[in-house]
Amino acid sequence: MLRGSKPNEINNWVCVLEKGTEYEVQLAKSYLASLKIPSNILSKRDSSYSLNIGEMSMVYLYVPADFEKKARKALAALNEEQQDDNESTDDQTTDN
Repeated sequence: MLRGSKPNEINNWVCVLEKGTEYEVQLAKSYLASLKIPSNILSKRDSSYSLNIGEMSMVYLYVPADFEKKARKALAALNEEQQDDNESTDDQTTDN
């Protein structure tokens, strides 16, 4: 029985994001790259079963430990911006 997928411990690297799809993590990686923050993706997706949800498909984004604070701050800002965009879209939909 699965007990939850956890990020690997990697020397001098810190996991700053865990998502269920590679697409979401790739977007975050691209955003960090635009801010000159290096990052790497570790996917635990089992491609032989084409699973893309749940514990067997977790995707992790790692940054060097020296960039952890900057990366977390950038990802939090990105998340807030996306939530604001979703709320404004919802408001426009209900107005019509």
